[in-house]
Amino acid sequence: METLIALAAGAFLVALGLSPIHRLNAQHDARIAAHHFSDPYPAISRPPGRSHHRSTGQASSRRLTGTRP
Repeated sequence: METLIALAAGAFLVALGLSPIHRLNAQHDARIAAHHFSDPYPAISRPPGRSHHRSTGQASSRRLTGTRP
């Protein structure tokens, strides 16, 4: 009988702990839905007509240093 009461009390505590976690997850999902993360920041986006940085070959003329072959 004591085992049954202990199991019921454990199940009740688990259910009691799941309730605030569920509510916090719902709040977090609502906050994420309110923001548009796919929009680029103005300072990070490139101006129109600009492409990625291209190597001019200077890196190949540099002498490599280090101890590994």
